[in-house]
Amino acid sequence: MIKIGVTGNIGSGKSVVCELLKIHGIPVYNADKEAKRLNNSSPVIREKLIHHFGKEIYIEGKLDKNKFAQIIFNDPEKLSLANSIIHPEVAKDFAAWAASKNKYPIVALEAAILFEGNFHNYVDKTITVYAPHELRIARASQRDNVPIEKIVEREKNQIPDEEKIKIADFVIYNDEKHALILQVSTLLNQLDFKKK
Repeated sequence: MIKIGVTGNIGSGKSVVCELLKIHGIPVYNADKEAKRLNNSSPVIREKLIHHFGKEIYIEGKLDKNKFAQIIFNDPEKLSLANSIIHPEVAKDFAAWAASKNKYPIVALEAAILFEGNFHNYVDKTITVYAPHELRIARASQRDNVPIEKIVEREKNQIPDEEKIKIADFVIYNDEKHALILQVSTLLNQLDFKKK
């Protein structure tokens, strides 16, 4: 089994690329969604987050995302601490998930912070989905219905596109000039993927 990690900065279109992988029959683990689930269901995460950030971040057994975001996104040390609690549990969950998909020749991990969170250590190949900055920001602002300033603020916690391109094994261009479907098919051919 080949494990591929798919990343890209906010608004790059990594989810679209992952949808194309699913069409090819490749299971995709979405790290952001699974982290949200684990924040509520993992006793390890809950216990540690409450210990460090206070029990008021949980309301009726669920993490209050807005309250938690206000605490961690304005303080790099607190963000780093939160990530050091959450990321290892997500990585363990991904490993267990991938093991359960052992009949598939390829599985994918979709993670906005693939490199930042060291999730690239759990995959064999990495893909960066690239789109020009202005296009990404406009897409994300429209998709999430938030002001551009908010998107730019969120983006500060991500490695710049240029660096991601340098360290990735593959780059897919989602710039409205290159055909995504063709790029994904070419990539899968390079990985010697045969659809079952």
